[in-house]
Amino acid sequence: MPHEVLRQAKQEFLDWDGSGFSMLETPFTGDAFKKVLHQARDDLRELLNIPDNYRILFMHGGASAQFSLVPLNLLGSARSVDHIDTGYWSSKSLREARRYCKVHVAASSADSQYDHMPENWKLSPESAYCHFTSNETANGVQFHQIPETGGVPLVVDMTSDFLSRPLDVSRYGLIYASAQKNVGPAGVTVVIVRDDLLGKAHPATPTVFNYAAQAEADSMLQTPVTFSVYLAGLVFRWLRQQGGIATMEQNSLRRSSSLYQVIDDSNGFYCCPIQHGHRSHMNICFSTTNDTLAPVFLSEATSEGLMYLKGHPVMGGMRASLYNAMPDTGVMALIEFMRSFAEAHRYDI
Repeated sequence: MPHEVLRQAKQEFLDWDGSGFSMLETPFTGDAFKKVLHQARDDLRELLNIPDNYRILFMHGGASAQFSLVPLNLLGSARSVDHIDTGYWSSKSLREARRYCKVHVAASSADSQYDHMPENWKLSPESAYCHFTSNETANGVQFHQIPETGGVPLVVDMTSDFLSRPLDVSRYGLIYASAQKNVGPAGVTVVIVRDDLLGKAHPATPTVFNYAAQAEADSMLQTPVTFSVYLAGLVFRWLRQQGGIATMEQNSLRRSSSLYQVIDDSNGFYCCPIQHGHRSHMNICFSTTNDTLAPVFLSEATSEGLMYLKGHPVMGGMRASLYNAMPDTGVMALIEFMRSFAEAHRYDI
């Protein structure tokens, strides 16, 4: 999270807005929290230029809960959905959707070890929607262009690159993103859903997870995660102060390009298996050519204050996550370390 947001939260922790109490203690039914919730929603709508025919929901459960809630809410009378298989997280969402309906894999890059995003989607017109993951954190691939779906509602898990670049919300039926990347602390999930997709929930859908019911109740059908919503609202305000989503995109492109350049210029010391036009701007996944150097790299990086560089447990290697709050100084420190490490261990490859 941005340091400015954390400092403001610290200052307001015991006394929010001169009220004499903490936002942690604020009842969700009171005017204070409703003010926070509505301001967060309005700021997000302005940041993304979200059309009026979309509802913004703040829900529990993280993105993994949405793997179930999307088919429960959107399937309606349809019997099948389309999924795009692009890596670890899209595969998880696909397996979960199969518990509720027939899943048609409209495109997959599994045969090439998920080293790119498939560009040719073969959609089924009978499907209720098409689901894809915009950025794969474990694999390090990202969609930079989205094919047309011919009227099939597009559903996207945008958890790991939400608010990092402009997007045309009107192209999507539903966008969801859990908070612990570019929005705020874990606990709240943002769901942006088009009005015409509401009211299709399976009868067995728990009421608190019914999009239409939550939209009707203004995301307060049950006690929301009040403090997480408050912090997300501070992040939305910070984004506006920084110049909005366009500034975040410029930062993302600059930081990721600099880091990839170090990898590509290392004469084979570091390697990134992802095809160039499909590389993630959020999660730079790489490894050392000599696998035995990976634990040495991670240990020495930690000693230099460069934390959490270990790759996803399934993928191994290293991973640098460049979410919006990452300062340029952090990226430059990693680049300098990578260059010095490569020089020190050049003859170990």
